[in-house]
Amino acid sequence: MNELKPMLFSTMKTYTKEKLIKDIIAGIIVAIIALPLSIALALASGVGPEEGLYTAIVAGFIISFLGGSNVQIAGPTAAFATIVAGIVARNGMEGLVLATLMAGILLILMGVFKLGSLIKYIPYTITTGFTAGIAVTIIIGQLKDFFGVVYAGGEKPIETMEKLEVFFKYFSTVNVEAVIVGVVSLAILIVWPYINKKIPGSLIAVVAGILMAMKMDVFTIGDLYSVSSSLPKFSLPSFDLSLVKTLLPDAFTIAILAAIESLLSCVVADGMTNSKHRSNAELVAQGVGNMGSALFGGIPATGAIARTAANIKNGGTSPISGMVHAIVLLLILVVLMPYAALIPMPTIAAILFVVAYNMCQWRPFVHLIKTAPKSDIAVLVITFVLTVVFDLVIAIEVGFVLACLLFMKRMSDETGVVGWKYAEEETDDSEKLISLPKEVRVYEITGPLFFGAADRIAKITAMEHTKCIILRMRSVPAIDVTAMNALSELFEKLGKNEVRLILSHVNDQPMRVMEKAGFVDKVGRENFCDHIESAISLAKRVQ
Repeated sequence: MNELKPMLFSTMKTYTKEKLIKDIIAGIIVAIIALPLSIALALASGVGPEEGLYTAIVAGFIISFLGGSNVQIAGPTAAFATIVAGIVARNGMEGLVLATLMAGILLILMGVFKLGSLIKYIPYTITTGFTAGIAVTIIIGQLKDFFGVVYAGGEKPIETMEKLEVFFKYFSTVNVEAVIVGVVSLAILIVWPYINKKIPGSLIAVVAGILMAMKMDVFTIGDLYSVSSSLPKFSLPSFDLSLVKTLLPDAFTIAILAAIESLLSCVVADGMTNSKHRSNAELVAQGVGNMGSALFGGIPATGAIARTAANIKNGGTSPISGMVHAIVLLLILVVLMPYAALIPMPTIAAILFVVAYNMCQWRPFVHLIKTAPKSDIAVLVITFVLTVVFDLVIAIEVGFVLACLLFMKRMSDETGVVGWKYAEEETDDSEKLISLPKEVRVYEITGPLFFGAADRIAKITAMEHTKCIILRMRSVPAIDVTAMNALSELFEKLGKNEVRLILSHVNDQPMRVMEKAGFVDKVGRENFCDHIESAISLAKRVQ
């Protein structure tokens, strides 16, 4: 059960006053960084600004308290923006709450059943593809606010391509003053880190944006959303079976995304702190944190790599810093939230542009395009395009299926069945291993025998004079039931022609499968030999 034990409980054994001071300072700094990001990501997700803070407060506190990392900072992230916006547009906040609750349950189950290590089996091409796709969808979704475009007729596009189409349709309504605010905010975000790394550029951009908006005609958060400084309130959603079925794919996507991003953030943190996280404890914490966020009016949350890195760089040493970050945000919500109404929408768009750029991984994307095999490039590009053109659910489903099919194709290509040549069949450059009588035929099988390669067994044939066939299986690491069935059919076919089947050097996994299937008893345990020499000796004696 140590894998599920929260890191906080282990840390407290050696906790000191000096570490507490460092954690408090780091927590305050990270809260200042998280404030504008939480609001911006909430707006990008199609909900109000306070929902972003509710998420950072509730989920941030719970995930730090129960998590498997010492320094993980959790909250709303850009990865969820597109899918959350889609759920809200189609099913409202009620649907989002239900989907997030289901995702939380899935994450808890993943942790309890110790599936944390299985996340590594999701191909890099898929994560790179949908991450780049999400970045593009965020940028497209913020074009309207950055340019101050006004949609007539109450049009509210949901899909990314619809947003792009409607944006260009009403591009003539561009607000020059909004563009000025957006460009200045974007410039501050880009240049400020070179001037001062202690104070977050997003906070400076927000202050500058508010000052500009006071003298310019641009939309602010208060113009488009009602801003509340009330505390998060507990609320249970109504249970609707038909809605549960509708939202199940979205819940799976949220759970997978939360697992991938949180564990990736933990790995990055491990490298920065020379520590080791508990992946299954982190998944349970992510599940409980997301359920808590949903029940208190928030949106999906996960580990945030940038905020986690900021926590480490500013001296965070334990989960206490993440809990302090949540408490500070709670105080900000109560005291300063009304001022969030003054933040101009072009500044929010500029912040999200930078977030999208930082998450897009364009360098790894281009590197894969240049160096990866064509099949991997296909998975990468298809996942990217589907994320932008359709949605993340379809992109992950199709990408994963394609990756699996291509993997099976590669594995089947590695599986071969080659018959040894008789001495009289050999050429000058062929290697004569062992002299065989013509009544004995040896087939060398290499690679895993699974359903994608089971047809290779059909290549095994007996000639008219063949009395014994030997299958040399030293290079077969694994076998599945489909290949096992093909072997059984081969044995029966050979039996009808009175040809004996002998197997040489069967490895552990194939042997277990054969024993369980009753194949060993059917063939006869005496026909299983440890080495090819003993198999050939047996064949010579019994032919």
